[in-house]
Amino acid sequence: MALDSDKNGPDKGVWKSGKGKGRRHTKGRQLDDTAWAQVRDLLGAEPRDRDLLIEHLHLIQDRFGHLSAAHLRALAEEMRLSMAEVYEVATFYAHFDVVKEGEAPPPALTIRVCDSLSCELAGAQALKAALEDGLDPAEVRVLRAPCMGRCDTAPVLELGHSHIDHATPEKVHAAIAAGHTHAHIPAYENYDAYTANGGYTTLADLRQNGDWEAVQEKVLASGLRGLGGAGFPSGKKWGFVRANAGLRYLAVNGDEGEPGTFKDRYHLERTPHLFLEGMLIAAWAVEAERAYIYMRDEYPAVLHILAHEIAALEDAGIVKLGYIELRRGAGAYICGEESAMIESIEGKRGMPRHRPPFVAQVGIFGRPTLVHNIETLHWVARICREGPEILSSVEKNGRKGLRSYSVSGRVAKPGVHLLPAGSTITDIIEAAGGMAEGHTFKAYQPGGPSSGLLPASMSDIPLDFDTLQPHGSFIGSAAVVVLSQNDRARDAALNMLRFFEDESCGQCTPCRVGCGKAVKLMQADRWDQGLLEELSTAMVDASICGLGQAAPNPILMTMKHFPDEI
Repeated sequence: MALDSDKNGPDKGVWKSGKGKGRRHTKGRQLDDTAWAQVRDLLGAEPRDRDLLIEHLHLIQDRFGHLSAAHLRALAEEMRLSMAEVYEVATFYAHFDVVKEGEAPPPALTIRVCDSLSCELAGAQALKAALEDGLDPAEVRVLRAPCMGRCDTAPVLELGHSHIDHATPEKVHAAIAAGHTHAHIPAYENYDAYTANGGYTTLADLRQNGDWEAVQEKVLASGLRGLGGAGFPSGKKWGFVRANAGLRYLAVNGDEGEPGTFKDRYHLERTPHLFLEGMLIAAWAVEAERAYIYMRDEYPAVLHILAHEIAALEDAGIVKLGYIELRRGAGAYICGEESAMIESIEGKRGMPRHRPPFVAQVGIFGRPTLVHNIETLHWVARICREGPEILSSVEKNGRKGLRSYSVSGRVAKPGVHLLPAGSTITDIIEAAGGMAEGHTFKAYQPGGPSSGLLPASMSDIPLDFDTLQPHGSFIGSAAVVVLSQNDRARDAALNMLRFFEDESCGQCTPCRVGCGKAVKLMQADRWDQGLLEELSTAMVDASICGLGQAAPNPILMTMKHFPDEI
């Protein structure tokens, strides 16, 4: 196809095909000058690098409340990307509202009601129904949403960017009337308070005289393992990454989206610099060229705290300007998987990579990348400051170390409880004030929905790495949800599978189709156990990543331990 060059003809500027037919524009959406000017104004002097696509989409979503087709087209033009690339990323993430031509944009205010297990137990469905009946849908949009990392104050919802704990319709109406739609920033230990207590002296000493191998041995001696759920010995990662020549990066996984988990938020809203110092020690150990912190969008207060305190580190000269990049997720549980997180950091859809190669060899921008969890780095700082004994000296039931257990459900005092790693569910319930009034212990989720459900009769198992695998479960991120006689295990399992159905990235058929099929089968009055077992086997054997491989656990364990319910 070519542009007609007949300057005297009536069809000047018409694109003509070989058949003689023509049109006045190239194919696809046309660039709108007004939208383009708005996008340029929003981006300002920010770089137009490909990996910043999600950050720029956030700017547009925050400013206009949605992503119009015109703005997406303008962003593609500004970043020199194809419209398809921009569109596929924008539509992958739940927190972006893509509005095509002729479609009405969403209302100015959105309420997201968490319906994950702890909130479901606390009445999330009734809350959502009451809000839908009592609010004008033209003014306020009410949506169901996955875990917001506030399970200790269930039921929870997000009004704009403000979370309402122990939510009721009355609290919501009052917040709307008062215009309380922005994140509440809790009191926390800032840079000045942290340095006044000796903060960053350990980092300074290591930078000046430290031996990274000696620090690695100290971390290994403590017994610290990855606390994002995988449990890999933390110090060993450093040697793997350093074995690769050239530029190296560090990536922090702050996307704790596993329902029932809120320990990372707990630490960051109180002592963010303990984590930041641990991160900078790990970055020093592997000589990382840059550190990326990937933080879930459901934590607006944490995002604010980190942005403010990173700027304080830059002002103090502890890091150079731009060394730490804070990246904001956009509502995708799958980005808790390390390679999916790296894809998202690169500005792409958060789809897990095939492995090998592993991210320690080929990570961000194809370079060796060290990946750690928030709580892991919290302990790295404490180990380097206080010695490996802070973990290795604590022993219970033959297990060493400490764990931050996120505890919610039918207990008297939900919250984060720091206990010996060998603690049993009985110890954990006791630390949480015992069972809530009127409730009798029936079952528990030991490590998020991926770990399935165990009955109260299995209450003597230490909740730690390696102890639950013989029982078909695992500790994961230590997200403990307690159920009582008022709850049905089959309903809890269905809630978990609905979560996986929503959060599957869709890349592989066993997970994408399997989760949806499982949800349909589990809604029957009587479960087809043979078919569910076949489906589970296919998902475990053929799914690309841990989401699809672990999703059948709630099904299999409910059939095993609660056969009378199905």
